Amino acid sequence: MDPQQQQMGPAPQAPPQAVSAYGAAQGGPPSIPHEITHGPAFALLRVDLPPGQVVIAEAGSMVARHSGVGMEVKMNAGKNPGFFGMLKAILIALIRKFVGGETFFVNHFSSPQGGSVWVAPTMSGQIVHRRMNGETITLSTGAFLCSAGDVDMSLKFGGFRALLAREGAFFLTVTGRGDLWFTSYGGIEAIDVNGSYIVDNGHLVGYEGALTFDIRAAGGGLMGMMASGEGLVCEFKGQGRVYIQSRNQSSLLSWLTPLVGG
Repeated sequence: MDPQQQQMGPAPQAPPQAVSAYGAAQGGPPSIPHEITHGPAFALLRVDLPPGQVVIAEAGSMVARHSGVGMEVKMNAGKNPGFFGMLKAILIALIRKFVGGETFFVNHFSSPQGGSVWVAPTMSGQIVHRRMNGETITLSTGAFLCSAGDVDMSLKFGGFRALLAREGAFFLTVTGRGDLWFTSYGGIEAIDVNGSYIVDNGHLVGYEGALTFDIRAAGGGLMGMMASGEGLVCEFKGQGRVYIQSRNQSSLLSWLTPLVGG
């Protein structure tokens, strides 16, 4: 047996095909071999890189990697930064970091011989794999973990109404063909929507399909918003899939602040 193969252990079985927002199995090439363990509370992702394959991951998310797997640090500016090259790439990366909540740099992992890399999110929570075949998925701040293949990302302005939301005014739009892994604080629940659906903005992970949303008070006017503790919500309309998380990071910070301050 090849020493590298012996170190890596047996190759994992290819994961089942992802299911689209409307329940149909997606076609296209198979996903890159990977395994998600220790979920949903403390999920860990192992990606087994075929020779020449590149995985792009958020800075600071790497847990371990085989010695034959190299890492290259690049600015988080997406593909084809444009005519102005480096200047435009720096501007995009700065916007993603300070406005979009993403890291300024991302790590590119690859290996001529193949190998494995382990990554994990900052917060305790779940990791979801989404095989992309030309669809578009919109993620909240910090939900992106890593990707492989011809997957591109760009910032999406949620409108001035989103400035009031705890999730911020910008979202991350992911599109293309390849593998996407995103994460949450707590467990992730996928909900198929056909019509109208309301999500507390602090529990929103992302959405896809023909969906639009408005941000409004949870109900009961100003008193209801202040006294109920629910604050603002996202009201989705249309048909698609919404991803929600079981925990709220802002609530955690609100609980911790008096303790730290005291």
